[in-house]
Amino acid sequence: MEIIERYARSLKRKNFSAHTTKNYLNRIEHFALWLRVPLEKVTRREIGSYVDHLLKKRHAPKTIACHVQTLHVFFEYLIDEERIPMSNPIDRVSIRLPKPLPRHLRDGETAKFLDVVRDPRDRAIFMLMLRSGLRVEEVAHLTVDAVDYRKRQVFVAHGKGAKDRVVYLSNDAASALEAYLQKRSSKAKKLFLVQKGTMKGEPISVRGIQKRIEYYARKSRLQVSCHRLRHTFATQLLNADADLATIQDLLGHEHITTTQRYCRVANLKVQRDYHRAMELVLQRTQEKDEGDRKNVGRRWVIPVKRTACISLVGSTEERSHEWRAAEKTKRN
Repeated sequence: MEIIERYARSLKRKNFSAHTTKNYLNRIEHFALWLRVPLEKVTRREIGSYVDHLLKKRHAPKTIACHVQTLHVFFEYLIDEERIPMSNPIDRVSIRLPKPLPRHLRDGETAKFLDVVRDPRDRAIFMLMLRSGLRVEEVAHLTVDAVDYRKRQVFVAHGKGAKDRVVYLSNDAASALEAYLQKRSSKAKKLFLVQKGTMKGEPISVRGIQKRIEYYARKSRLQVSCHRLRHTFATQLLNADADLATIQDLLGHEHITTTQRYCRVANLKVQRDYHRAMELVLQRTQEKDEGDRKNVGRRWVIPVKRTACISLVGSTEERSHEWRAAEKTKRN
């Protein structure tokens, strides 16, 4: 459709990445093939039916939400730039998504995973994710001159959302990179290259890196992925009491709420804060209980005016004698 081609040119003019543009157009084409009415006739009823169609195909809720969001942006384009007189049919349409906790590797699992990664290139790739928090796309697009070994930092150009940022190298990550570059003989600009097959010497792709980590996951018998290494990086920083804003900058998150997801993980920082606060609570409770026990055990002395007492025990004559003695005492 010509209108979709014009939309593709619009995305390019707005500097959308090639990956994002491809995904947007793919979702719109799927919708256009399913649709039985013209685009300008689409209402919320058609959108609801399309969501049902995606559910029948067993798409995950997150995938369906991506389709809906893409279509929302597309219809905004039709209204604003194509001047189609219609209201956006996806206004107030939302998909409720689960919010799982970010999964990360524990210290023992991290060591177990790295033990099976012997190839210098692969080890350098995974160390950048684990120690610098890079995304798999960012690692695949790194160039040789992006690494500054003197300052121990890496310049990430055109990260997610076309944003640049600087990340830093730990000692072990720097050592892994140096070991790889000593073996690397190519003069190619891209940092990580294919080492075997017909594509040898070409830049390694995102899917190529994902296949490598899938291989090592099977070998180590661990559930590990590229993004899980990034989650591990963030969790380890949080456990080391790093400021949340610092973690946000290193990860390249646009919104602090994205970074706050890591605060929901059962991590050492939360554990330490809990025990520290609970010690204070128990200390205050114990001091209050001790004070209450002292008040209960204290013998209170109340002064009483001395008066004559008449016993109610004994015979009538004895009680009469005691009464007369008490009256005599009162008169005196």
